[in-house]
Amino acid sequence: MIKLLSFLQLFLFISLISRAQDTTAFPTPTGNSNQLFFLQRSQNTNTIVYELNLKEGAMDTTQPVHIFWICYAEKGQREELTGIQRKYAYGLETKFISKDRYELHFLANKKYFVLLMKGVDNKYHVYDTINQKEVILSRIYLQLKGGSPLSPKIDYVTLTGIDPDSGKEVFEKKKM
Repeated sequence: MIKLLSFLQLFLFISLISRAQDTTAFPTPTGNSNQLFFLQRSQNTNTIVYELNLKEGAMDTTQPVHIFWICYAEKGQREELTGIQRKYAYGLETKFISKDRYELHFLANKKYFVLLMKGVDNKYHVYDTINQKEVILSRIYLQLKGGSPLSPKIDYVTLTGIDPDSGKEVFEKKKM
C-alpha cells in the first residue's frame, strides 16, 4: 500500500509539473537593436519577433513592423512568416494615428491592439497596458489549451513589459 501511495504521489507531482509551463526555459531573443517585442507559445520554443522595420535608416511608415520566426526548436534559424501566418495568426494591421504614433492591431484578434510610438529616449517602443499602467511591451506568452494548429484555444496570456518610470519588469496574466 505504501509503494502504491508513493507511486500515485509521484505521478500526481509529475502531472502537475508537466502542466505548469516554465517560461524561464524559453530562450530570449537578443542582439537585435530593432526588436520591439516577441511572442512565444506553450507549443514549443519557436519565437515570433516583432522588430522595427527600417528603410534607409528610418522607420518604414507604410509597414513599420517586420515580423519573423526564430526557430529555436530546430537550428535557431530565422525564417519569414508564411502568408497564412502573416494574414491570420501573427500579423499586424497598422493604423496611423499621428506623427510617430501607430496603432498595431493583431490580425488574430483585431480588438486587441498596442501602440507603436517614440519614447522619451527618442526610440520607438511598443506600449501596452499591464496592471492598468502604460508600459513598454517586451513579451507576450500564450498558454495554449487544445484546439487545432489553425485554430488553437488560448487558456491564458502573460504580458511582460518594462515600467518606463521605474525601469522594473512587470507582468500580468490574463485568463482567456
